[in-house]
Amino acid sequence: MEQPKTTASELIYEAEIHFTGTVDYGVTMQALSSRRVAVPLAGARFDQTFEGILHGPKLSGKISGTDYLYVRADGLFQLHLHARVTTEDGTNISMASEGVSIQIEGEKVTQLRAAVSLFTSSEPYAWLNQQRLWAVGTLDPMTGEALVRAYTT
Repeated sequence: MEQPKTTASELIYEAEIHFTGTVDYGVTMQALSSRRVAVPLAGARFDQTFEGILHGPKLSGKISGTDYLYVRADGLFQLHLHARVTTEDGTNISMASEGVSIQIEGEKVTQLRAAVSLFTSSEPYAWLNQQRLWAVGTLDPMTGEALVRAYTT
């Protein structure tokens, strides 16, 4: 199958994601978010499971995975996620992403920025293996809902 043509800054998908669970390692996300406790000097770790849908001109389906979140002592949230995308035709695609979640003073939502890579051996989607995507979006920490758009770089 011929590789689809892509151009720089082309939209690949939009994602609507919601968090389904959190595992903490000594400090709860609720205590940290409400500022009842400060970020420990060592930082804080959370495993946040999520699921959602992708829809777009180049990739559509369902997504589920875990963000292995690290909160630095200075308050920056570092994202490190692994997920499975299952396309509408049933193909599984592995996703890995690294990025940050930035809280801007006075704003309700946080800004998301991440680099995304995808992998599959399925021929119709193998063109994704050569792409590196730039994902931008927002997260509402109160609802656990995120909206993300991923573009070619």
